[in-house]
Amino acid sequence: MKLFDAHCHLQDPRIINEAGQLISEAVASGVYAFAVNGTSEKDWDLVKEMGEEYPSVIPCFGLHPWFIVNRTPCWFDTLKNFFETTPTAAVGEIGLDKSPNAGEIDFSDQVVVFRPQLELAKELKKPVAVHCLDAFDDLIEIMKSVGPFPSGVILHSYAGSAEIVPQLAELGSYFSFSGWLTYTSKEKAKEIVKAVPSDRILLETDCPDGLPKVGDPSSLQGHVFLKDGNSAPKETINVPENIHIVLDYVANLLEMEKEELAKLSYRNAVRLFSYAGSKLPSDR
Repeated sequence: MKLFDAHCHLQDPRIINEAGQLISEAVASGVYAFAVNGTSEKDWDLVKEMGEEYPSVIPCFGLHPWFIVNRTPCWFDTLKNFFETTPTAAVGEIGLDKSPNAGEIDFSDQVVVFRPQLELAKELKKPVAVHCLDAFDDLIEIMKSVGPFPSGVILHSYAGSAEIVPQLAELGSYFSFSGWLTYTSKEKAKEIVKAVPSDRILLETDCPDGLPKVGDPSSLQGHVFLKDGNSAPKETINVPENIHIVLDYVANLLEMEKEELAKLSYRNAVRLFSYAGSKLPSDR
């Protein structure tokens, strides 16, 4: 059984020193590839280096809406240069956010940053990972004006409704599910995943965040880290191995054997990320 972590942040300061170990543990459990998403100019170099060091890592470069305030005047030229020097890279993480998490970030400025990155993904014929919270009407409007996107738009940790899935799919969207789905009511979660075409389903961890909410915490893989080095409280950090929990949860919602879901989600990811020029393991 092969799995593909379609969205994670192994360059995150909380886990970068253990990235090699976490990748090895995940590979041993059947996770064959990791789409590692950058979020700002500060971590693009780290993502690039990770892609060079680990054959299973697909580097992705993008400016996340939470970090646009600190961008430099030449951020877009810098971003384009990363794609010139890293032809196997995908675009991401970019996005739009009207949730309380982005309450202090001007939305019009988010659009100013988001649109050119979306246009760049289309121009370069690369898949693009999109963060969207409470802004799907705006996202659809922009996608319609820029798209369609034959190379794919990955709606990571999809948080939209079931009703808009057909509209988004028609524009080229894929729908990636992570541990965040376990925080949605089971009824709503089932409605959402059942609305997604089988050839557009992806699985991810969004690690080190997105720790699944499970009845038995002992089933979680990973480590307990101390915040700020030595100070309490402790927090459990999500790791790529926990994609198995996401697989089990989504398969249960779809009333599907997990082996079948693993196969189709892996095939979808390989097809999608092959657009980025990456050499990926066979989906057979």
